[in-house]
Amino acid sequence: MPKSMLRPVSALAAIALAAASLSACGSGTEAGGSGDSVTLGFVNGANTEFHTCLLKAVEAQAGTSGAKVISANSKQDPGTELSNIEDMISRNVDALIVQTVNVDALKNDIAKAKSANIPIFLTSVVTDDPSDILGAMVVDLGKVGALDAEWIAGDAGSAPAEVGVIAGAPGAASDLMVKGFTGALPANVKVVANQPGMFNRAKAQDVAENMIQAHPDLKYAFVANEDMAFGVHEAFKAAGKNVKIVTVNGTEQGLEAVKDGRFSATVANSATDIGQGAVKNVLGLLDKQPIEKISQAPIKLITKDNVDEAPQYCL
Repeated sequence: MPKSMLRPVSALAAIALAAASLSACGSGTEAGGSGDSVTLGFVNGANTEFHTCLLKAVEAQAGTSGAKVISANSKQDPGTELSNIEDMISRNVDALIVQTVNVDALKNDIAKAKSANIPIFLTSVVTDDPSDILGAMVVDLGKVGALDAEWIAGDAGSAPAEVGVIAGAPGAASDLMVKGFTGALPANVKVVANQPGMFNRAKAQDVAENMIQAHPDLKYAFVANEDMAFGVHEAFKAAGKNVKIVTVNGTEQGLEAVKDGRFSATVANSATDIGQGAVKNVLGLLDKQPIEKISQAPIKLITKDNVDEAPQYCL
């Protein structure tokens, strides 16, 4: 499916388990819970802090609701994602929650689940035609990028400025965030470099080192998650450059970096809100409750001025 067939829905990228093997977590109970005897398959996309926190939220909410979770990690590989979904189908789960590796992979993923009569629920992104899915808990990833761009626009004013983009892994949340970021920049702010950091701190630091050497007048950097942003900050600091960093997530460590000035801004998109909301909505939709099929996760630009308003990122 081409990327043009997918869109973010207005309210993270962007995107984990410690191992690729399947593992089951215990179920809990709750009076009146709608998850009794329900087994959910959760196919996570990568090993970033976002994905780890997303898994914690899914497991915690499932336990509270009396459901069981079988989880798998695709480690940023679309082929592994499809294999994980096929394995979940063989385990006859009642529904699948998928944090996709690559939006292009969704066509085959959805087709596999549909052919097995297993409802599929998406997190972070949604197809333009959601008729083949149970539902989605989405983040407006384009808006995430745009909020960071708007901060830069306000800070730069009318002065010309250069900005570098350190993206995540191509093909999923990162692409949507970067598109939203670049599209919202004013004409006086020019993107002079755009390279993937693969959601890896060391890789992002290497990218930033090369970027600042090639563009010594760089004033701003957009980094697709906070973990990479810490490596980027170290690279700029070692080069003696005061480049203002805007990023994404709203983790505890990220908020501290906003407070002390290492980051100029971050966009909070709580992995806890997304994971808990996904499980609640899946169970409600399976139970034919009046649940909105496509739900929007809240996002918020966080600076020093409102850092205390950031939502809890991780359980």
